[in-house]
Amino acid sequence: MEDHEIIKKAKEGMIGALNHFKEELRSLRAGRASSALVENIAAECYGSQMRIKELATITTPEPRQLLITPFDVNNAGPIAKALEKANLGVRVSVEGKIIRIMFPELDEARRKDLVSQVHKKLEECKIGVRAVRRDANEHLKAIKEDIPEDDFKRLEKHIQEHTDHYCKEAEEQAHAKEKEVMTV
Repeated sequence: MEDHEIIKKAKEGMIGALNHFKEELRSLRAGRASSALVENIAAECYGSQMRIKELATITTPEPRQLLITPFDVNNAGPIAKALEKANLGVRVSVEGKIIRIMFPELDEARRKDLVSQVHKKLEECKIGVRAVRRDANEHLKAIKEDIPEDDFKRLEKHIQEHTDHYCKEAEEQAHAKEKEVMTV
């Protein structure tokens, strides 16, 4: 494995961890309705588990409301059941061919709980980035005898710089989500 290949793979892994973190943050409710909250919930339709975004269109007619319109009217019941089982803390009602989801106002306790979830997910992201760093450093140590000392130190420094950069970016994302959650 060439030295620049180690950096490239480490960077890809760190970007992957950051992207996963961003997806996790999207699924946290911050006072207004978002299709990301429900689109990946699985519903039992056609004899298998399918995500809601594969079964229906999801729209946001009002800030605290989602409207789900199944492509097949017969799937409204199973989608509503899946939403209730997901325990999102929302009111789900089937109105003929559509499913309406009403989101209640967030109270202070729920906001603080969401902030603690953001911090937990941030820490998981940082752990993922650091695991990628550890793997890259192990690959680097495996080829230490084959490269000059200066190159080894330079590559080690690059790996640490990428780690710092992606951890800082994750912290910025978490701070923005925390601010969004705490805004009344």
